[in-house]
Amino acid sequence: MTTISQTAGRSLRPSSTGGFFTTLAHAAYALFDRLERRTAVKTLNELDDRALRDIGITRSQIEDAVYGQFKSELTRYL
Repeated sequence: MTTISQTAGRSLRPSSTGGFFTTLAHAAYALFDRLERRTAVKTLNELDDRALRDIGITRSQIEDAVYGQFKSELTRYL
């Protein structure tokens, strides 16, 4: 008796459309993340210096804080 494989005639390579949709999803996520961070920077820039001081950053540290590039002196306050 001979056993016939279920994968006979099928390609063993992953589907190229799955890679395309995964890449597209990552690109969409990156775009939305970028837009959200830009909005956060704009919102923080609209605050006065006293409000920024209350949350523990200065105007020059806004982009570092939003993009996750905290300096060591900032992390001790968080």
